Amino acid sequence: MYSLIRPALFSLDAEKSHDFTLAALDRSAPLLRPMYGDRAPDVPTRIMGLDLPNPVGLAAGLDKTGAHIDGLSALGFGFLEIGTVTPLAQAGNDKPRLFRLTDERGILNRFGFNNEGADALVARVRKARYSGVLGINIGKNKHTPAEHAVADYVAALTCVHPVASYVTINISSPNTQGLRDLQGRDSLDGLLAMLVETRDQLDYDSGRRTPLAVKIAPDLDAAGLDAVVDRVRYYGIDAVIATNTTISRDGVALRWHKEMGGVSGAPLRARSTAIIRKLYARLGDDIPIIGVGGIASARDVQEKMAAGARAVQLYSGLIYRGPGLVRECVQAAAKVAQAGG
Repeated sequence: MYSLIRPALFSLDAEKSHDFTLAALDRSAPLLRPMYGDRAPDVPTRIMGLDLPNPVGLAAGLDKTGAHIDGLSALGFGFLEIGTVTPLAQAGNDKPRLFRLTDERGILNRFGFNNEGADALVARVRKARYSGVLGINIGKNKHTPAEHAVADYVAALTCVHPVASYVTINISSPNTQGLRDLQGRDSLDGLLAMLVETRDQLDYDSGRRTPLAVKIAPDLDAAGLDAVVDRVRYYGIDAVIATNTTISRDGVALRWHKEMGGVSGAPLRARSTAIIRKLYARLGDDIPIIGVGGIASARDVQEKMAAGARAVQLYSGLIYRGPGLVRECVQAAAKVAQAGG
């Protein structure tokens, strides 16, 4: 069905198509759930102390504001991640800021954390009917100076903690100036120290534990990756999400090389898998890895899991393949589980 409507969607401006599709998904959820969600096989997976019906999740970025939780949950995901959300609402970068790389089956975006603020997102989560595992991805506001970045993350964590199954610390988007600098050892040390301390106090006050994940870039060199692994281990972070979009233009047509932003989809697949493999060599089974980047088929799921990912997330592949991709990926994860992977 999706293959029939995709040409019409692709004839629209990419961001308008994005908004239209999510609105249509919300309206169609009662029909989509028996077609897709109810047919996804059970692949029980425990990660970060959370029990998932299957290890195929929605990546952050598709639903930045938490406005489409119930619609997206109809597709059969084992967990959802929404955001990135910042403490205060912000418009993000100027349009146009979303582009389809159709020949490469990729996406280029420079949204810049456009969202309605943490309070608005929390209010939407409370109204949603979804009762599954919900991750919330947090970041800093665009105009917050680097020396105050930690305060933004603490404010966002404090706000979303009551409604989040887990919280992801986004330090890897290329679309907020200076954000990736937080992946450096000293900056990451200060950030994680404060966030873990804040999380622990919030957990104590609420009587429940909320895992923390860190989302990293695919463009880290060996030294950068070692620094992240060292700090993640030291602070007992519950998972690493690998990876965010890439600033590399390898495998991308020349006409896109001067466009600012991060590339996802097929051009990212091999790069993100390589980072997962390197992470697993350093972390083993001590800290789980959630693999994301270029997953558009069952084979891609198997590749990510063979590299060391315990769970995966989808985004760009949905744009090109549609909702049937979710069940295909869950079936692939089931085969990996049956094979003892």
